[in-house]
Amino acid sequence: SVPADASNPQDSVVVSVLNISAALGSQAVLPCKSYRMVWTQDRLNDRQRVVHWDVYSNYYGDNKMERLCDMYSAGDQRVYSSYNQGRIFMPQNAFTDGNFSLVIKDVAESDEGTYSCNLHHHYCHLYETVKIQLAITKKAEDANQYWDGEKPVIVALEGSTVTLPCVNRNHIWTERHSEEEQQVVHWDRQPPGVPHDRADRLIDLYASGERRSYGPLFIRQKMNITDTAFALGDFSLRISQLESADEGTYSCHLHHHYCGLHERRIYQVFVTEPVRETKVVNLTTHNIAPAIACFPFPLPSDPNVVRGHNVINVIIPESRVHFFQQLGYILATLLLFIVLLIIVVLVTRKRRQRGYEYNVKKYGEKDVNLKEFTVDTTDLTQYKSEDIRLDYKNNILKEKAEQARSFPAKNIDLDK
Repeated sequence: SVPADASNPQDSVVVSVLNISAALGSQAVLPCKSYRMVWTQDRLNDRQRVVHWDVYSNYYGDNKMERLCDMYSAGDQRVYSSYNQGRIFMPQNAFTDGNFSLVIKDVAESDEGTYSCNLHHHYCHLYETVKIQLAITKKAEDANQYWDGEKPVIVALEGSTVTLPCVNRNHIWTERHSEEEQQVVHWDRQPPGVPHDRADRLIDLYASGERRSYGPLFIRQKMNITDTAFALGDFSLRISQLESADEGTYSCHLHHHYCGLHERRIYQVFVTEPVRETKVVNLTTHNIAPAIACFPFPLPSDPNVVRGHNVINVIIPESRVHFFQQLGYILATLLLFIVLLIIVVLVTRKRRQRGYEYNVKKYGEKDVNLKEFTVDTTDLTQYKSEDIRLDYKNNILKEKAEQARSFPAKNIDLDK
């Protein structure tokens, strides 16, 4: 790829910044239009440069400014007063030679005044003026030329031919064909993430008709501007068969090197997916609502045309009965869940109550009946034979103790 102009982008004037979105595979048009005279051409009458002579005179006491003649760079000169026809003129090759001097034949006292040679460049908005003071004398020895500090002064002999000098050989006034070579429009492209000074040059088109395209062949074929750009002022770039790789920042530069003009227009290009067409198809089958079918391919109108196997996605909208069925399923499921939850709670509570009853019955479910117990006193015999020595307070107690030891142990049956 060819790099773009390395000149400082700050020297250019950004006219507009646009965001453009186009579908993949379509044609994108980046509008770059300017109908200013500086960018367009009138090839039949080149009116970009003009020279005209004016005179400021107070000969008749009215101090008036009068237009004498003018001439365009590609046209004939025009004399405004019939009195001056054939009497005043400029060289025919003025815009080639750069000599715009005014020749006055048979000067008279009425020709006295301040003359101005005015050069206008409408393309570049340039204006240059040269002023000359003309005085008429009847004595030949008084004829002279001098500088009064502001402008040249010419004292001419009455009835003679005088030339008021106005010479400017600057290329801006003389080189028309070279100027067309200096009027150029060019397009640059910056891929995403690439700065302006590293942009790629796409196309150059000069006002003279010279065209230069850069980059690979497929890029030169898909990106183009019209040959009548400078005639119509339409410098739009057309991109055919848009692809995702075409995204980026595009710049339209209008240069006029002689005038020092540089206009820049910036475009952000985004590529989107194409939108598929949606067609409504009415199905005549009973009890089926109209369906919306999406056909990503065109349907042939000829019934004899054989088509391959295609997949058609048909979306049938849900009816009200189907909605109530789904709602019934949801409610039944919710009710079943609630019933199961209640059963689990009841079983849990019943098991907890059983555990409390078992603990109470473990300690108090049977009453103690002494009749059911048998007292065995045989184990007390060993203690009967022992000689228990006690100190008694009187004899009565001692006798009762001895009697108690003399009786044998008996088995007592509490059930009798």
